[in-house]
Formats: sequence, structure tokens, C-alpha cells
Amino acid sequence: MESLSVVIPMYNEEARVREGLRRLDQLRALLPIPLEAILVDDGSQDGTLRRSRRLVGDHTLLLSMPHRGKGAAVKAGVARAGGDRILFTDIDWSVAPQQIPILLEQSGDVVLATREGPGAHRLGEPAWRHLVGRAFNLVVQQGIIDGHADTQCGCKLFTSRAAHDLFPRLTLDGWAFDVELLLLAHRRGYTVNEVPVVWSYQSSTRLRLLGDSISMFRELLKIRTQLRSGTYDDP
Repeated sequence: MESLSVVIPMYNEEARVREGLRRLDQLRALLPIPLEAILVDDGSQDGTLRRSRRLVGDHTLLLSMPHRGKGAAVKAGVARAGGDRILFTDIDWSVAPQQIPILLEQSGDVVLATREGPGAHRLGEPAWRHLVGRAFNLVVQQGIIDGHADTQCGCKLFTSRAAHDLFPRLTLDGWAFDVELLLLAHRRGYTVNEVPVVWSYQSSTRLRLLGDSISMFRELLKIRTQLRSGTYDDP
């Protein structure tokens, strides 16, 4: 029977851990397959790690690491994942557990939840955040990788083979790691499919408009530079 690993990165999520784990249990109840969960605390400065230690149950591994960024946290979790397929998602479950079985029904080495295109819906997202996201995607499609209108939805599914090949090759630790991941997937010949989802904006999101936007665009510049220098051309 196929098994699933769910990797959830966390940074200063003390207020959302309990609800996040409750929704993880919802996913377990929905799926007829074994599920292991790997929570990765990315050096939180609040009580995230302490609360998580009290709340995690069986079949849930809790990792603690110094603060390096979301990409580094997901990478660390994937390295410990033993499932046949590996999903990473956010602790706020902006893509609800009820939608995960739809992703699992899809073929392909990489399956992306997307907030763009027919059938996709964004609920409660502020206009400023959507505009920043579209500007970011425009730069991605013009300068790095075309064909994906939404690289940043925090819900992606991989076969074990693809995940354990791609994640060790990442050079970025921050928010733009998704772009590098998809670039690597295409360059290494993996099939990438998309599934439109209903995505709910959470008001306590950790994305900071100015600081994180600057960091993300800097990371895109790094990817572009590495692309030109042949960094991603290994066999």
C-alpha cells in the first residue's frame, strides 16, 4: 500500500500549532493509506517548539533546527521522509485537508496546487498581496521558468524518487526555493502537473510585504545568475 509523508515547516506558529495538528488528523482520517508527519521548527522565537512537543502524537516526528528559512526547513523534513509520496504544506492549511486527496489522484512526479486558472479560487486575499504575487510571477516566467502561473502556493506533492533527488540540489533557503525546485524538476526531466485549488488567506501570515519581497526578488536574481553560469547543468 502506498504511503504518504507530510512535511510542515513552522516559524513562530505557537498560536496555530494546535489547529494545524487538528487538521492534520483530519487528513489522516480522510486517507486510506499510512501517513507520517514531519514538523520542522525553523528556529522559532516564540513557544512553537514547546507547544509542539506537548501536542504531537504517534506517527509525527518533530525536528528543531536553527532559523535559516522556509526552504531549509522543508528540505530538512524531506530528508527524513520515508513515504512513497511526499507532500509539503503550511501549518495554517490554506489548502484544506479535504483537497489533498485530489492531488493524490493525479499522476506525475510533481503535483502543484495552484491558485490560478479555471477552477481555482482565492478566499480573503488582500489586493496588495495578490498584486505582489503577480509581479513576482511575471519576473519568474520572463526570466527563469515559463508555464507556471503560481509557483508559490505552499502545497506541493512529489514522488519519493523526485523529492529525494531534487531537494538536496537546492541552493536557496528562503521563500523563493519553490522556483528553484520547479526549475530543477523540469531540467531533470520530471513530469509536473497542476491542480486548481481553493486557497484561503490567513491574516496572520508570516510574509512581510517589504522585507520578504526584497529577499524573494534577490533570490530570483541568484537563480538567474546560477542559471546563466551553468550551475543547474549537472548530469
